[in-house]
Amino acid sequence: MEIRSENTQTRSDNKPPSPSQAIHKTRLQVWFFRLCSCVLVWTCLIQLFAAGELWQSRIFTGLTNQISRFSLPVEPVRLLPPRRNYTSNGILRVSCNGGLNQMRAAICDMVTVARLLNLTLVVPELDKKSFWADPSEFEDIFDIKHFIYSLRDEVRILKRLPKRYSKKYEHKMFEMPPVSWSGDKYYLQQVLPLFRKHKVIHFIRSDTRLANNGLSLELQRLRCKVNFQGLKFTPRIEALGSKLVRILQQRGSFVALHLRYEMDMLAFSGCTHGCTNEEAEELKKMRYAYPRWREKEIVSEERRVQGQCPLTPEEAVLVLKALGFHKDTQIYIAAGEIYGGARRLALLKKSFPIIVKKEMLLDPEELQQFQNHSSQMAALDFIVSVASNTFIPTYYGNMAKVVEGHRRYLGFKKTILLDRKRLVELLDSHNNKTLSWSQFAVAVKEAHQGQRMGEPTHRKVISDRPKEEDYFYANPQECISENDLDH
Repeated sequence: MEIRSENTQTRSDNKPPSPSQAIHKTRLQVWFFRLCSCVLVWTCLIQLFAAGELWQSRIFTGLTNQISRFSLPVEPVRLLPPRRNYTSNGILRVSCNGGLNQMRAAICDMVTVARLLNLTLVVPELDKKSFWADPSEFEDIFDIKHFIYSLRDEVRILKRLPKRYSKKYEHKMFEMPPVSWSGDKYYLQQVLPLFRKHKVIHFIRSDTRLANNGLSLELQRLRCKVNFQGLKFTPRIEALGSKLVRILQQRGSFVALHLRYEMDMLAFSGCTHGCTNEEAEELKKMRYAYPRWREKEIVSEERRVQGQCPLTPEEAVLVLKALGFHKDTQIYIAAGEIYGGARRLALLKKSFPIIVKKEMLLDPEELQQFQNHSSQMAALDFIVSVASNTFIPTYYGNMAKVVEGHRRYLGFKKTILLDRKRLVELLDSHNNKTLSWSQFAVAVKEAHQGQRMGEPTHRKVISDRPKEEDYFYANPQECISENDLDH
């Protein structure tokens, strides 16, 4: 009986599980499998998200290098700076005005203002209504992703204004032009309260809205960070600009001559020296056609004597010769269409036969994509001018100043800043035979020694006349070693 009982018990222990028990066990396995799968998937997603945030992080460097051997070149690995966490006091929308370099400096200023006031900045809108009527958007000229990501440790930047603040949703935006040449106190005391009230403000003008001097070292260096690191041209502009530089350098050293003798410059300034009567009248009509250019009657020769006019191509020839440039000097004309065309360039070409422009160095197909986009064309000239062995602007405008600042930042590359007021005196004396060529050449060289050659110097500060101060972007001394400035 006992043995039978034991056998019975053994058979009972080894019998297969009931259907309900099997189903329960299967459900547990499926549930466990799903849990593990979810954990794995979420872990992978988090890793991929982090990799995207790091923008081609080192995790994929080896793989990228292998792929690049069989595919198109890829951008170098770049680790993003950590985001700056702050409570935004509002959203700043900006409409830039002017040409490429005026807008470039303004963008740097607006990032700095956004940082000072703890604002969220919308990617600035570029000028499309000026004389040049360039339809280019920000991302057509600058690398927008790099702009946003490289500055994210300073300020939060949005590609577009949130829809809820658009006219479509009947939002009435507060618009204002900040006071020119304003310091941090103006923005903190007068502008910041407006953001607390309106949440979103549109700056309808952006040129020279921040002071040259009197700002903290931190803010000044931020302006440099935006200018020299945050604002990169698009890959296609960079590639074509680099090609131009490479072609020029293969031929030897070269001078970039910013010959600012273009129609818009002459119309705006009222300078007609060397023009025919018909051309002078045409320029006058253009000036009065643009409301912002209107001014009382301008006497061209008075402006010229005051040094407020660009040198003519013919005057530039004499100055270049006096400075010691020879006939075999390679000269790149960094400018748009010269007013008067081939007639006005004839003497320059005769005196310096190795004169080139981007249109002469590149295939028409390469420049086709930039046609009717003056700012993109100016970006190519900017790249070449910064890279040149010597840079000479015939007018001290926005491009001349911003290029000068870049060349200082890159090690005080030779930049000859022409003293136009002094040169007009010397040119007129030479032309009327009261000054011999040798006397003229000596006087021109003496007038352009030292600081006129782009050597290290401190900015000139005139607290009550900011327009007459040295421009910050022409000499960003806070971003240059003090040792360099003192030598």
